[in-house]
Amino acid sequence: MSEEHRRYIRPESLNLLDYLIIDDQGRPGEYSMARTLNVSKGGILVETHLPLPQGQQVMITLGLKDQLIDVMGRIVYSAIDAGRNHSGIEFFHISDNDKRVLDSYIAAFRRLRAQDIAKYPMPITQG
Repeated sequence: MSEEHRRYIRPESLNLLDYLIIDDQGRPGEYSMARTLNVSKGGILVETHLPLPQGQQVMITLGLKDQLIDVMGRIVYSAIDAGRNHSGIEFFHISDNDKRVLDSYIAAFRRLRAQDIAKYPMPITQG
């Protein structure tokens, strides 16, 4: 069992986003679409068609319900899971307004998740 190192809870999520890789000189690079697998105040886990370069900065536009937010992040890891490219992106710049939208989304998602857990509790098994 692996030890959890995240500072924030990351509810499972599935949202589309677009991203733009920023090179070391601040120039725009690859632009593409991805989807989030989970999201938190501190970052996101995304699934992409191509592997993302660890350590690169990335500008992200993330759709949360009917609102869009823009964040800057750094790719902190990239891995292949079940044949799919997964990358963890840690946020390092987000406006105060976008932070409020993100916080509202996470709070609503937690409420829905708690309702699902109450509705469909995990069965207790005897071993």
